[in-house]
Amino acid sequence: MAARSYGQYCGVTSAVELVGERWALLILRDLLVGPRRYTDLKQGLPRIPTNILSTRLKELQEGGVVRRVPLARCGLVYELTDYGRALEPIMLALGRWGFQAMGEPEADDIVTPDSLSMALRTSFRPEHAADADYELHVGEVALRATVRDRALTVARIAPDPTVAGNRVPDGDPDGVIVAGPGIRRLIGGEVTAAEAIEQDLVAVVRGDASVLGGFAETFRIDRITPAHARDLPEHALT
Repeated sequence: MAARSYGQYCGVTSAVELVGERWALLILRDLLVGPRRYTDLKQGLPRIPTNILSTRLKELQEGGVVRRVPLARCGLVYELTDYGRALEPIMLALGRWGFQAMGEPEADDIVTPDSLSMALRTSFRPEHAADADYELHVGEVALRATVRDRALTVARIAPDPTVAGNRVPDGDPDGVIVAGPGIRRLIGGEVTAAEAIEQDLVAVVRGDASVLGGFAETFRIDRITPAHARDLPEHALT
């Protein structure tokens, strides 16, 4: 358990004490994608100090959120317990909520395979999803997103597809999509698939260009612009 206590008898307080320490939620984000070796977690969170990663993993294990288990061909890995897995809908909702506040990336912001995997899961709309197989490249990250019977699976192609628990499907994808940070505008519904191609935000480099329309229908978060101080009535600022 984390050492910090807020001294309040409340479910939200208990949750924050369990997972609210710095870096904890990002560790859980990556473990929601799949089991991870310590080295996998460190590579996916390159700015986390090793002592903090070790401490957070220990705290999460003590809280019953994470456990360490052997995995064939991978050795010891960290994975979520059933209690930890119950955070999934909360994390997806948190990702959708946070998407509303995303602006343009800073120069040193990065996209990781696990962060992009969770972005796809966050924006996935099963009620609009037809069976399809997409290959998505954002910078150095390449993923395979497969939809079957309104269920989504995501596998890492690059970098390092040997990450624990990774399973890349056989066969060729329906289309290969290459994008930069501007794909956020497509997922947010700010531009159509045709506009995204026209504005060079996204390119379909293999397969019919129409595949992007299916992608845009499948992965979408309707944006609600956050109210900033300048938008609030004067009495709300006092």
